[in-house]
Amino acid sequence: MDLVNTASLGPTSLDNIRAELVRMEDSIIFALIERAQFAQNTNIYQKGFFEGLDSSFMEFLLHEIECAHAKGRRYTSPDEYPFTSPLPPPVLPALSFPPLLHRNTINLNDQIMDIYITKIVPQLCPKGDDANHGSAAAKDVDALQLLSRRIHYGKFVAEAKFNDPEHHDLYVELIKAQDGDKIMDLLTNHTVERRLLRRLRRKALIYGQEVDEDDDELPTPTHTTPNNHTHNHNHTHPSTTTTPTTHQKPDPSTKTPRLSRDVVADMYERFVIPLTKQVEVDYLLTRLG
Repeated sequence: MDLVNTASLGPTSLDNIRAELVRMEDSIIFALIERAQFAQNTNIYQKGFFEGLDSSFMEFLLHEIECAHAKGRRYTSPDEYPFTSPLPPPVLPALSFPPLLHRNTINLNDQIMDIYITKIVPQLCPKGDDANHGSAAAKDVDALQLLSRRIHYGKFVAEAKFNDPEHHDLYVELIKAQDGDKIMDLLTNHTVERRLLRRLRRKALIYGQEVDEDDDELPTPTHTTPNNHTHNHNHTHPSTTTTPTTHQKPDPSTKTPRLSRDVVADMYERFVIPLTKQVEVDYLLTRLG
C-alpha cells in the first residue's frame, strides 16, 4: 500500500511518471476483465436496497475495505485518495515522503464514482442480476481504487510539466492569469494520447483473449504437393498414397473475448484522459498559491 518507487519519482521525472502510468494500464485492464465476468447487478448501487444498510452495498463494502487499508497507512501516501470517510488512523508508523507535490485539496473521486457506475459498468457488463452481489462489488472496489490512483496521478504529471524549463515561464504566466483554457492547451499532447489509445487497444485484445493451453503444442501445419507421395510397401498397391494429418491452430479472433478491445480505449478517451487533465489544470491553477 505504500507509495512505490518514491525515490525515483522526482518532480521533474516525467519519463518515470509515464512509465508508472503505463504499468497502471495493465492493472486497470485486468480489473475490468474481472468485473466484466459478472452482470451489472445495479441493486448493489442503490442506497438502502439491502436490509440494514442506509448506503448502497457497494459503498458499504468500499468503506469497510478503505478502513482496513487506512490502518495499513495507504492514504498517507501522496498518490492515494479515499472515497469514503471517516477512516481510522494508521496502525503502522508514519513514513516520511519527500515533498513531491504542492499542497492541494483536489479530489475527483465523486466524479469518478458517478462515471464508473453510470457509464463504465453499463458498457462493461451484461445487463441483469446474477446474484453475485458480493463478488461484483468487490471487483468494483478494485477498479475504482485503480482508476482513482491513475486519474489523480495527473498531479505528478502537472508538477513535472511545470518544472520543465522549456515551458516553466509560460506556465507561470498562465497561472498568474488564471487561464485554465490555455493551460489545458499547453499541457495537452495529442501524439501521446493517440499512442496511448493504440496501446490500450492492443493490450485489451491480448489480455482479453481466452488462451487455449494446447495452442503451443500443436505442430506446424504440413502442406503436401501431388508429387509428395508416401508409399506403403506393405499394401498390394504400391502406388497408394497417404496424406499427412495437418493441424490448424485455432484463430484467436474467432473466440469470444473476455473484454472488448474498444471498451478500455473508449473509457480512457471519454473519461480517464479528460479527468486526468482536469486534475492537472486544477493543480496548476493553485501551484503558485
